[in-house]
Amino acid sequence: MSELNTLQDWLAHCERLHPKGVDGITLGLERVRTVARRMSLKLDCPVITVAGTNGKGSTCAMLEAILGQAGYRTGVYTSPHLVHFEERLRLGGEIARAEALLPGFARVERARMGEGAEITLSYFEFTTLVILDCMAQAHADGRLDVAILEVGLGGRLDAVNILDADCAVITSIDLDHMELLGPDRESIGREKAGIMRGGRPVVVSDPMPPQSVIDHARAIGAELWCSGSDFHYAGDKQQWNWASSAAKGGRRYSGLAYPALRGANQLVNAAGVLAALTALRDRLPVTAQAVRNGLALAALPGRFQIIPGQPTLVLDVAHNPHAVAALTANLDAMAYFPRTHAVFGAMADKDLAPMFARIMPLVDHWYFTDLPTPRAATAAQLQAGWQAVKATRPAGPAWPAQAVATLHADPLQALHAAMAAADPADRIVVFGSFHTVGGVLRDGVPRLPARHLTSAP
Repeated sequence: MSELNTLQDWLAHCERLHPKGVDGITLGLERVRTVARRMSLKLDCPVITVAGTNGKGSTCAMLEAILGQAGYRTGVYTSPHLVHFEERLRLGGEIARAEALLPGFARVERARMGEGAEITLSYFEFTTLVILDCMAQAHADGRLDVAILEVGLGGRLDAVNILDADCAVITSIDLDHMELLGPDRESIGREKAGIMRGGRPVVVSDPMPPQSVIDHARAIGAELWCSGSDFHYAGDKQQWNWASSAAKGGRRYSGLAYPALRGANQLVNAAGVLAALTALRDRLPVTAQAVRNGLALAALPGRFQIIPGQPTLVLDVAHNPHAVAALTANLDAMAYFPRTHAVFGAMADKDLAPMFARIMPLVDHWYFTDLPTPRAATAAQLQAGWQAVKATRPAGPAWPAQAVATLHADPLQALHAAMAAADPADRIVVFGSFHTVGGVLRDGVPRLPARHLTSAP
């Protein structure tokens, strides 16, 4: 291990471990549990685990903000990252320093190689153990009161599930990663439900969850909190209210400002957050003021993130049909823009046709981009998928008749092309993958000065 001195060295080492299985993923928790046992890895603080197809990152961000405002020292694990690996761990609201992660990599490697039997770990499994170990060290040092863990894929067999959640949150469930999780919502819901524990609360924020989620909660005796029955929310244009049922304590929050995270779908996530905090109120009491302040201060890059400037820039990691539908609704609710330019890159396994069909009526110019991963579709493949959908839908009042597309080598080049073509009053939307949004954030948040502000008179 003497040659592994930097974070990049360790990450490259994790990539070289060559896991086996579907898409390089070896399903099952036994190997991860064995390494964790060798490390004596445990977290004695409350653990909140969040699974779902969409809304996980937003839910984690709002939990983090409210608990932080209540005075708790938070640790948050999310994945994937946008630009830098260190983004996956936040302690006390701050992104971890690269050097602070290095001891954890060394501990995982020693445990993986120890006791006379080497254990192969995937990149995700290895790095998850590193981050959980860093959280455990922070708790031992008095720097962590509560851990918030985002499931990377599925739930039942995800590496974070080696820890027992004191409260599980299941956000919206839709079709994604079907080659691993199953062909329909019921199958996918069954995998997500694997993070539940008997006798402990599980919050289901999806307003129409698969029956498999409800059935599993009841089968193991989890304390089930369902949106629409155990907690309710409603609002008008100015404010919103939340209440739990009498059976769940009859807690109420009235006159709440809308979450700082943009988009109508964020109210679904915020309602689930308040249910989780209410379910944990005996261990993690929070005040109404902490709730208000936390919702107002929650921030999460790449989730309908609007960058001021001319033209307007919107960043969103939407990468499946359900998320693109939410993005489309949010774009449609914005002010009028003469033209919309879309920078789009996506993984090859995504269901592109419904994604295109949903958002195409809003887009005048597409900038398809390659992405720096072998899992991604090429820009040319994305263009072919777009053309196939376009051919089946006749131009009309709701469809830009002259929509065009260009191909680009990476997201930043695509963004620069969009900036060159856009008028100051237009908007540019970057979406399709964490790699797409991360690519335009590679050198920092882009600033888009209008051409009339930078050109010579």
